[in-house]
Amino acid sequence: MVLLENRILKDGKVYPGSILKVDSFLNHQMDVELLNEIGKEFKRIYSDCEVNKILTIEASGIGIACITAQFFNCPVLFAKKTKTKNIAGTVYKTQVKSYTHGTTYDVIVSKEFLGKNDKVLIIDDFLAEGNALLGLIDLCNQAGAEVVGCGIAVEKGFQPGSKRIREKGVRVESLAVIDSMDDGEIKFK
Repeated sequence: MVLLENRILKDGKVYPGSILKVDSFLNHQMDVELLNEIGKEFKRIYSDCEVNKILTIEASGIGIACITAQFFNCPVLFAKKTKTKNIAGTVYKTQVKSYTHGTTYDVIVSKEFLGKNDKVLIIDDFLAEGNALLGLIDLCNQAGAEVVGCGIAVEKGFQPGSKRIREKGVRVESLAVIDSMDDGEIKFK
């Protein structure tokens, strides 16, 4: 998606450790017009998949997921990193290691909102190692839900995440795939 790639080149910042900051427009402060175009593109890509639920993980993917859900006319469910008092009943639970934070945490979704009749599109802002997606796929598997695919805004193509997900037989569609970020220069595939 040229629009997203151009915005990354214009406003993205590369930091040591292969960290790309896009927080001025994608996952902290959000450019809603850009997110709207991202949502349209995910709808175009997955239009034949009968998506009836979008799943993401808190917090950075929620904005993208909500805008995308408007085009599918379906609800968004996000996996929470901690169980709160307002989640009643039983939950599906898995562990996810965060590449950015370097920690492992439990993520949960209420069994009330994810089940065997769901055709789930997983949406996230970044794909690097693939741990978050693997955790979300595990939650769907526990629920008996069908994962129709994963929609990723920015993929670090030089890291193993997409390969790990595809090896599980899950479709991955990324809108901007970064081939390298050497010496602070971003190159796309």
